[in-house]
Amino acid sequence: MTAPRPTTPRKVLGRLSLPERTYVADALRTETVGGVLLLAAAVTALLWANIPALHDSYESVSHFHIGPAALGLDLSVAHWAADGLLAIFFFVAGIELKRELVAGDLRDPKAAALPVVAALCGMAVPALVYTLTAVTGDGSLDGWAVPTATDIAFALAVLAVIGTSLPSALRAFLLTLAVVDDLFAILIIAVFFTADLNFAALGGSVAGLLLFWVLLRAGVRGWYVYVPLALVIWALMYNSGIHATVAGVAMGLMLRCHRREGEDRSPGEHIEHLVRPLSAGLAVPLFALFSAGVVVSGGALADVFTKPETLGVVLGLVVGKAVGIFGGTWLAARFTRASLSDDLAWADVFAVASLAGIGFTVSLLIDELAFAGDQAMTDQVKAAVLLGSLIAATLATVLLKIRNAKYRRLWADEERDEDADGVPDVYEEDDPAYHLRLATLYERKAAEHRRIAREKAAARHGLAEVPGGAGEDHHRPA
Repeated sequence: MTAPRPTTPRKVLGRLSLPERTYVADALRTETVGGVLLLAAAVTALLWANIPALHDSYESVSHFHIGPAALGLDLSVAHWAADGLLAIFFFVAGIELKRELVAGDLRDPKAAALPVVAALCGMAVPALVYTLTAVTGDGSLDGWAVPTATDIAFALAVLAVIGTSLPSALRAFLLTLAVVDDLFAILIIAVFFTADLNFAALGGSVAGLLLFWVLLRAGVRGWYVYVPLALVIWALMYNSGIHATVAGVAMGLMLRCHRREGEDRSPGEHIEHLVRPLSAGLAVPLFALFSAGVVVSGGALADVFTKPETLGVVLGLVVGKAVGIFGGTWLAARFTRASLSDDLAWADVFAVASLAGIGFTVSLLIDELAFAGDQAMTDQVKAAVLLGSLIAATLATVLLKIRNAKYRRLWADEERDEDADGVPDVYEEDDPAYHLRLATLYERKAAEHRRIAREKAAARHGLAEVPGGAGEDHHRPA
């Protein structure tokens, strides 16, 4: 009887595969740039709304209505940003999720358990923290979903600013968390913040989505086919009473994200590559510009800690997110018998969990839906989202800076490419050809150093003979 083959214990936050690492690096590069633009837009909005000479113009632009009223689309600029531009953001999120399900970490149920459980706990605990705070302070429960969302672009912008060399496994964990988080956020919006349904418009939107799917499966190409159809689907979804961003994520999920023979990238990856800069560089910053413009004063910030609704949002983002994600990760690792990567510590997981407390874009969107009709409360909760995100970012910065020297060493190890073949060495350690290339490289370097040593020795020997040579002229007459 043969002995059972030993199995290698699964590692939590272990090294990514090379294709996954390449995809994550490309995605995060765009999101980081978008995050910096998002920060700039948020600061611009705050200045625009809080400088007395400019405040009225901010209000005028935000509430300026444009669009065909006959189609039910006579919306304010701020409304267009929230319902229209964010549909592009959720379209990209839908593609990301589809890719994770068919080609990324989520296709393996065991590997998927970790980010899914962590994301769920990272949404449930902040909601619970908000609910307990609101009940204790006799406040409104309407905002329970506000602190449940993570803003990946904002979080990566913070990473870019503090300059931490976070290992790719932790960055990928944060990205996957945000993808799962976005999915559940859109489900929350669809289920809990849907007004009275217009079944005719909803039926038309579903029919449009079905046509979208059929055209994709038939291999029909051309933006001039899909962009007009997407606009019709979006408009019908908006008029149905379901939040229009649901249309974006639904279309994203329909794209094929697995590669066929001869393809460098799947259609989903190709379209995501084209649309992601539009989402991160234009749609999300413009939404922030018209959503983050709240009047902030010392008294208003102090009030954040006195009202149960705003205090619940701050505690949910700062405490709930960190505890929920860290606890969910630990539980997933514990019950799947996986061990943490040898290069990382649980303190690193807690730091990333704290960073996930930055809940800007989707939190602001849910705030506007949760407290619709109460502008004063909407603005107060927006201030709480801004303050909570700032506190979470500061906490994460301190925690990550403590370990930054360790991260730099890990990053250097991941990036090392001694044989200069474009593939990091850590991915070639089991390839005999790699070691033969290194042997040739080292032999060439050794030969070069021997040549230099001989030249230096010869030069030094020549200098040593100079005094003797000069002495030969000693007996010549003056």
